[in-house]
Amino acid sequence: MLNLMTKQTTMCENQAIHPDAVAAAMDTLVTNDLAQNVARTFQALADPTRVRLLTSLLTVELCVCDMAYMLGTSQSAVSHQLRVLRDLKLVRARRSGRVIYYTLDDDHIRDLLQKALDHVQH
Repeated sequence: MLNLMTKQTTMCENQAIHPDAVAAAMDTLVTNDLAQNVARTFQALADPTRVRLLTSLLTVELCVCDMAYMLGTSQSAVSHQLRVLRDLKLVRARRSGRVIYYTLDDDHIRDLLQKALDHVQH
């Protein structure tokens, strides 16, 4: 039998607004559009293959062939994942002759990945 005394609730027991706390929180509240973009980024990071691809790019640029070899998967599968990451501006491409090299888009992505890795390894 469930003991109702130990069950925590997320509802306010009384309807009191705390103006100072609400004002402080409003200063950090993001717009719906920005929240959607952040959520899309984290959705991309929710896929283990994409995380592995991104972490492979932490220190060096690689081509699709390199990444497919490292992950033991097809170039087509890697290209598909890179397209998702490129659309979200998590990686960028550079062409050298017939080869396209990928790297992280910027230091923000590198920092985000490193923070996530540090968090789960802590």
